[in-house]
Amino acid sequence: MKKQFAVVGLGRFGGSVCKELYKMGHEVLAIDTNEDKVNDFARYSTHAVVANATDENTLLSLGIRNFEHVIVAIGDNIQASILCTLLLKELKVKQVWVKAQNQYHHKVVEKIGADRIIHPEHDMGIRIAHYLASEKIIDYIELSPEYSIVELLATEKVSNQTIAKQDIRAKFGCTILGIKRGEEIIISPPPDQLILEKDIIIIIGSNKDLKRFEEEGL
Repeated sequence: MKKQFAVVGLGRFGGSVCKELYKMGHEVLAIDTNEDKVNDFARYSTHAVVANATDENTLLSLGIRNFEHVIVAIGDNIQASILCTLLLKELKVKQVWVKAQNQYHHKVVEKIGADRIIHPEHDMGIRIAHYLASEKIIDYIELSPEYSIVELLATEKVSNQTIAKQDIRAKFGCTILGIKRGEEIIISPPPDQLILEKDIIIIIGSNKDLKRFEEEGL
C-alpha cells in the first residue's frame, strides 16, 4: 500500500532513505536547506523543496500534518534536529523517526517524543562486527540489548534434518522465523520442514541463546 513520507535532511542517511522509499513506490516529500541537494533529489522524490524545517509556518505550508511518517535526518546540526522534532510532535505527526548523532541527542529527542531513534553508524557497526566474527552469520539485527534476529548459514551438520528433529526451541530457546533457500523464502516453516546445507536460517532469541545455537547447533 502506498504511504506518504517526508524526509528532512538529504545527507547520506536521509538521501538513502528517500531514494529507497521512492523506489518502493511511496510518495516522498524531500526537504533540505541546501538547494543543490534538493535539486539532486528531485528525481528521487515525489516533491523536493528547499525549506527550513525548524520553522512552524514553513512546516504547515508544506502540509506536514498530512504525513503519517516523517524522518528527521538532519546532519550535524543537533539543535535544528531537536527543534524540528519538537515541532513535528506538537503538530501531531503520528510517527517521527530521528537520526541521532550521539547519546545526548538521543536522550533529548526521546524526551520530546520521538517515536523511534536511529543510530545508523552504531547499528551498522554492530552488524558488521558480528558478520566478521563468525563464518556462519550472514546478517544481524539488534532488537534490544538482550535480543536479536540473526541470519545463520546452515552447515552439513544440520543438513537434511527437519526443524522438529533439531528441536531448536527446546534445546536453545530460539525460534526460527524463516528459511532462505536461493530466491525462495519460507516464512514460519512447519516442524516437518527440511533444513538443507547452505540454507540461511532466520532465527530470533536472546543473544546468549543465539550464540549457543551458533556454536553448538550448527
